[in-house]
Amino acid sequence: MLMHRLLTLGAERHPDRPAFHWVDRDRGLTYAGAVDAMERMAGALHDAGVGRGERVTIFAHNGLDYIVAMLGAWRIGAIAALVNVKFADELTDYFADHTPSAVVYTHDMEAQVAAACAATGTVRARLCMDGAQDGALSLPVMLAAGLPAPPDPGDETAIAHLSYTSGTTGKPKGACLRHEPTVRAARCIGERLRLRPGDVSFGPSALSSSYQLVANLLPPLAVGAAINVMRFWTREGGYDALTARGATSLVANPPILDDVLQEARRRGGPPPSLRLGISGGGPVPPTLKAAWRDELGLPLVESYGQSELGGFVGLGYPELEPDDARLGRVGPPLPDKEVFILGPDDRVLPPGEIGEIALTGGFMAGYWGKPDKTAAATRGGYLRTGDLGLLDAEGCVTLRSRRAELVEVAGRLWYPRDVEEALSAQPNVAQAALVGVPDPALGQRPVAFAQAQPGAVLDAAALKAAITGRVAYDLDPLVLVVVPEMPMTPTGKIAKADLARSDLARKAAESAAKSAAA
Repeated sequence: MLMHRLLTLGAERHPDRPAFHWVDRDRGLTYAGAVDAMERMAGALHDAGVGRGERVTIFAHNGLDYIVAMLGAWRIGAIAALVNVKFADELTDYFADHTPSAVVYTHDMEAQVAAACAATGTVRARLCMDGAQDGALSLPVMLAAGLPAPPDPGDETAIAHLSYTSGTTGKPKGACLRHEPTVRAARCIGERLRLRPGDVSFGPSALSSSYQLVANLLPPLAVGAAINVMRFWTREGGYDALTARGATSLVANPPILDDVLQEARRRGGPPPSLRLGISGGGPVPPTLKAAWRDELGLPLVESYGQSELGGFVGLGYPELEPDDARLGRVGPPLPDKEVFILGPDDRVLPPGEIGEIALTGGFMAGYWGKPDKTAAATRGGYLRTGDLGLLDAEGCVTLRSRRAELVEVAGRLWYPRDVEEALSAQPNVAQAALVGVPDPALGQRPVAFAQAQPGAVLDAAALKAAITGRVAYDLDPLVLVVVPEMPMTPTGKIAKADLARSDLARKAAESAAKSAAA
């Protein structure tokens, strides 16, 4: 099935039901209205000369026009290429990578778009969401004109969506997602989450992330539910918006889910319609899952996926997990994929053994313009995630670490998540991260960072003492640093590479090395 066919089916069945709502502007579209907007966008792109298989860069903040631009590109058989506005300074590199023929953008990015267009030379049309600019057409005028759209190519095997990886282990790569396997994955996700037509999904993180596509957009569309997007999330404003919109599911990253927990504590309970949280973008501390269960009475469903999937490796159930020992695992694979744990020789490992997580089933067609990297990631017919983890006897996935994030201390491998979860379990710790910094004696010096909850104060020495004995490592070489705020990637992950390269980490490691030598 085609991605945009989910919308047209919904309009045929219930045209007046709400489809999309832009929370910041309080603007919405019914299913029938969204189909009309999609056709107008398809006509505008076609009139601008965009053809089948060509890339349409969408470079904008969250909003209705963003969603409509994606739908319009899919509708004419073009490829929606999404670039997060936080990467404005690297826009020329993204353009050079996927060579777009058109760009749909927001007015405050005019300078970056113009520079990238001039440098790349492939863009034939610029469409500004906020009206005409120098060298750019007015998208509102084009949409109002109702320009005719071409026939739908109807090719469900075609690449529809180009979503860039977060770049946590190297330069971002454009993962190419086809219509059919992505829709199949989204339907499986919707069934796992038990989404129903009356559900109201709410996603405040960036639409440029594939996580939004496969958790907040396509699964609700598949059942005719309502979808909310939001640009300006704050703890108080987000809670109010969840309440006002009657949100039943919150699709977010761990920091936002923690915001909801903290605000619910302050107000005496969660937003009244909310029935579950869905987490992606990074591992969820078991303590956060436990707090949602015990204090909010709500399940916090952990997802584990990658841009390369157009779906998830594993996903929990929307149920309260009574066993604390199981809160650290993600959940079982979905029916559209089979997950394996591979050893160094590609031998499939038995339950309980740690190896590289790999899968078969629907995944990306490849990285755009990178056949060598595609071949490496899909060697042997598997999608190789680069993550280390295990499958337990019940078939559930537990993620231990990205291979590139392992820290080797004096010949012993440390899994960062062990230390991070131990720190997150301590009172007043909001987030924690462990990285390795080069050390002449140890190979790598483990440096842990902890961020306090708002208004709280943390003591590094006391924290280190509190987790001693709670992890299976000798913590003598560990350096613990309290930071006011963690650096974050645009997809909502802690930017560990930035932490490892920071002056703070280097100076802390050097000081520890000098103390050890003395």
